Amino acid sequence: MEITQQCVVALTWTLKDTLGEELDQLEEPVEFLVGGSDLLAKIEEALQGHEPGDRVDLHLEPEDAFGDYDEQLVFLEPRELFPAEVEEGMTYEGLPAGATSQDAPADVLYTVTEVYPEHVVLDGNHPLAGIALRLHLKVEGVREATDDEIGAGTLGAGFFKVA
Repeated sequence: MEITQQCVVALTWTLKDTLGEELDQLEEPVEFLVGGSDLLAKIEEALQGHEPGDRVDLHLEPEDAFGDYDEQLVFLEPRELFPAEVEEGMTYEGLPAGATSQDAPADVLYTVTEVYPEHVVLDGNHPLAGIALRLHLKVEGVREATDDEIGAGTLGAGFFKVA
């Protein structure tokens, strides 16, 4: 079966930056809904017409991937708003209660990028924002999507999910 809109594709991949540094590798296939919100538009476009066993190599500029890095999505919050065990790499949906940054979007996933004695730095950018990517995909399987999957618009796979 060829990949078309409203089908489910099982993919494995290797993701690298433009310098060739490996950022992620998926060896076990993950299913994504084509025509939903699981995949970036450029990935869906490139997969059209491919079949199981096919390999697809893509170069994605930031605007076609996770966007440009936005310095206005970086916020400093008082250290006392966070638990004692807060550390770099932790994520929070929205800012903590009592946050001082009034203009911060509430529906963003923030990553702790630095912890200081007096404050914590939160970054609302996607970890791959501002990075051009090289994606090496392998189509492991293709099947028809169920009505429930089409209705949901996603299989819940998060890596390439468009927020």
